[in-house]
Amino acid sequence: LAQLVEQASHVQRLCPRRSRPGFNSRPGNRFLRVTPPLSHPVSCHLLHESVAMFLFRCCPPDVVVFPHCVEEVSALAKVCHNHHLPIIPFGTGTGLEGGVGALKGGVCFSLRNMDQVLDLHQEDFDVTVEPGVTRKALNAYLRETGLWFPVDPGADASLCGMAATSASGTNAVRYGTMRENVLNLEVVLADGTIIHTAGKGRRPRKTSAGYNLTNLFVGSEGTLGIITKSTLRLYGIPEAMVSAVCSFPSVQAAVDSTVQVLQAGVPIARIEFLDEVMIDACNRFSSLSYPVTPTLFLEFHGSERSVEEQVNLTEDITQSNGGSDFQWARDAETRNSLWKARHDAWYAALALRPGCKAYSTDVCVPLSRLPQIIVETKEDLMENRLTGPIAGHVGDGNFHCLMVVDPSDPEEQHRVHLFTERLARRALAMDGTCTGEHGVGLGKRALLCEEVGHTAINVMQGLKDALDPKNLMNPGKVLQPREP
Repeated sequence: LAQLVEQASHVQRLCPRRSRPGFNSRPGNRFLRVTPPLSHPVSCHLLHESVAMFLFRCCPPDVVVFPHCVEEVSALAKVCHNHHLPIIPFGTGTGLEGGVGALKGGVCFSLRNMDQVLDLHQEDFDVTVEPGVTRKALNAYLRETGLWFPVDPGADASLCGMAATSASGTNAVRYGTMRENVLNLEVVLADGTIIHTAGKGRRPRKTSAGYNLTNLFVGSEGTLGIITKSTLRLYGIPEAMVSAVCSFPSVQAAVDSTVQVLQAGVPIARIEFLDEVMIDACNRFSSLSYPVTPTLFLEFHGSERSVEEQVNLTEDITQSNGGSDFQWARDAETRNSLWKARHDAWYAALALRPGCKAYSTDVCVPLSRLPQIIVETKEDLMENRLTGPIAGHVGDGNFHCLMVVDPSDPEEQHRVHLFTERLARRALAMDGTCTGEHGVGLGKRALLCEEVGHTAINVMQGLKDALDPKNLMNPGKVLQPREP
């Protein structure tokens, strides 16, 4: 650590565009801090990741660094590489699978000081951002341009962190996930090398040139490199936005409506499912009064005329499946209130059992298998006396169980662990995936192997070895440690 401090003190000249104090471990330093375990805010933040609360042991880093530019990230990575120190990239810490735990100690690269929107091309519908820029900050920056970035995982996550985990969310059914919305990445590799996955400064809407390095790093969860810039697609803000709520007599009726809406070619922007336990929790927490039955939250984007057509067709479909009349949220305030209630589902679930903690797990299956897996999952929850309201991005076949657990009850924690494994294997048996958007992290490494098979895992390991032969980048995540 002393050598790291000494070498880092020479890094300041690499980033002349920003003034900073000298880089050392003296009090007040904004760049490098050598901290006792759990005493630094970034270290403490690890305790607040829902998974780390009770399913994974909290593992703080030995050192937290705060680079201000890619040159500093590169120089510090070289120091770590020379001294065989693990590197853990940190954005905002909103991940749900233990992805920022420092399993082997090492150096946490907190990227919050790299918070610039660098290049906005309004006429080309793209923007380049640094890793400290969050989705809400970007959309606030874009407010007067008529553009927005629609990928919305709920949390105000950093955009480069969203790329690292291949995040998605409520708008994915219309606008896609991060994987479809990243045009280029600047990445610092484990040895400090800086690469641009689509070529420096390039931002074409499509390309067939060479291997798709951009999507190699999207979803890599910090195990292949540190993402220091992302070039993202933007979209025009729709002329009209209308939201609605519709209740159904059964899960099957709600999912059948979803499938038929998509088959009818309705370009729906959001279509979210909440089971009766979740809608009851949201009613209580957000002071709503929706019927306590399986429910869809929907949103339509487009021109005034096209939205009217979308709404009429969707309402015909839902009513043919026993759905209720739509309850509307037409003005921005009411619409934002509705979606805030959906995004507050986490806190609504926690309120069901005051004093408990929550863990959210997700799976994704083909749409046709969604009713079956939700019904079987609810039966599993009942049989094992577990509290797990269900909410999901039903248009993608993706749903979440928000497990509410007593952290002082090891037996209940064990039942939750077994339940989450059964849920993931149930999804795999239905031709689905063990995670639709949360990522693998620590919790689903064995399940990843079951999902893709040993041959594909060996290919992934070969890529990891080629880019990070010393296994310094976020070690222990995604791929299981190799047997000696």
